[in-house]
Amino acid sequence: MILHCTAKLAAKLPGVSDVPLKEAGPLGGWHGHLVMLERRQCIFFVHDETRYSLFLPGARKEHLVELARWHSDLFLASLATQGVAHAQIGRVGLAQGELRCDRATDRSVLGSLRVAIDDLACMLPRWGGVTGLDPLEVAAWLNRRPTKAMGVLIWPERAMTALVSGL
Repeated sequence: MILHCTAKLAAKLPGVSDVPLKEAGPLGGWHGHLVMLERRQCIFFVHDETRYSLFLPGARKEHLVELARWHSDLFLASLATQGVAHAQIGRVGLAQGELRCDRATDRSVLGSLRVAIDDLACMLPRWGGVTGLDPLEVAAWLNRRPTKAMGVLIWPERAMTALVSGL
C-alpha cells in the first residue's frame, strides 16, 4: 500500500521516499495529511480512487511510529461498521500489503481532503470537540456524503464497497 504524504506528515515519518512509488496492490493508494484541530494533531487519510476517508484524532508519536497498523485497524474497522462481510474484510487485510510512503500528491485528492477537513471542522462544536470524537463515527459520516473528483460525483462508501467486493 502506498501512502502519499503531505509535507506536514512526511516531516514526522521516517523513510518517506522523495521518488514517487508505483502502486502494485489491488486496493490502490491513499493520501495522508497531518492537521491541527483544536490544538491537537489529527491524521486524515483519503483513498485516491474512491475518496473514502479515515480520521485519527489526537495523533501522538506512537501513532506515527506505527502508522501502518493504525491505518489498517481503522480501515478494517470502518469497513466492518458499514456492513462488509467478515470474510471480505479478511481479504482486504491481506491485500493491503506493507505501507510505503512517498511525497507525491495529487491535487484532486488534496482538494477532496481539504473539503473533508473543513466539513469536520464545522461539525466539531456539535460533536463536543476533537477529544469526544469516535473515529469510526467520523469515518461513517464522511463516507456517506457525496464528493466530487474531477467533476464526477462519488459516494465514497459505495465506491469502496464496490472496490473491496472485487477482491
